Amino acid sequence: MSTTPILDREEYVEQAYLFRVVRERLAENQPAQEVLQRVHEELLTSTRLPYAVQFLVSELKHTGRLASGFAKLPHYFTAFQAFVVGQAESEKSRFPMPTAFLMIEREAQYRAAGATRPGLFVFQFECVARNRLGYLDGLEAITADPMYDADWRAYFDVIRKGVGEVDLSDLVYLRSELFVIEEKRKHPNYEPPVPPLFGEKEGKIAKASRTRDPLYLFAALQRQLGYPEVPRFKVKDDATTKIDMIMNKLRDLEQRIKLAEGELRGSVDLSQFGKPDILKDMKDE
Repeated sequence: MSTTPILDREEYVEQAYLFRVVRERLAENQPAQEVLQRVHEELLTSTRLPYAVQFLVSELKHTGRLASGFAKLPHYFTAFQAFVVGQAESEKSRFPMPTAFLMIEREAQYRAAGATRPGLFVFQFECVARNRLGYLDGLEAITADPMYDADWRAYFDVIRKGVGEVDLSDLVYLRSELFVIEEKRKHPNYEPPVPPLFGEKEGKIAKASRTRDPLYLFAALQRQLGYPEVPRFKVKDDATTKIDMIMNKLRDLEQRIKLAEGELRGSVDLSQFGKPDILKDMKDE
């Protein structure tokens, strides 16, 4: 059930490297704009990532937001990546940016290793569930991922309607090859009304996890099938953490004030935020 990635493997390898460097340096309280400007020179020039980073820097200067830069490069970055970064940037969220970058770093590593649709979905869905990022918006971002075909998008509609009402293990088991095999044993002429999306092994694990906490299902799939482990964070209430959060907010405000002052003085050259070559080279797949 593997699928061809929308980008070459080397692109995902470089993405994972970028996300790791940004994550590590953000954890050291380095400004995101400076981190991106410095790491730009380290990236493999045979990939399109250096051009994408240039655009992210320009977008960060212009809007103060990284997520909008991700969202404006939909042929390179996924909607899920933009969603995760956007959740970390939200003023109402306590979801830390280093965790967000660790999340998309592991996703890029998984894609580089040859991700499967079931594995990618389980990883993305657990990211949303475990970190409380919002089911509806999270599923919308997952649905927009070009990795999934029409059958998967229809499946996401079912999940969206059943969130909180139907056990996730049931949703996996009922769309697995194991369920079809068991039904055919009872009814030899049985034909599933919709195609199975998960393999026999996924179905077996899901069946054994019914009525249990969904996190046990995720953990079993990781142990048994090598699905990528989802990063998790614990909210700390100690003084150091609160000071770090305040300092991050102050740096963000400082960037916005500088941008506003420049606009008032008429010294902001918006032409510098023009689209890089990456947008011209990228065409609809």
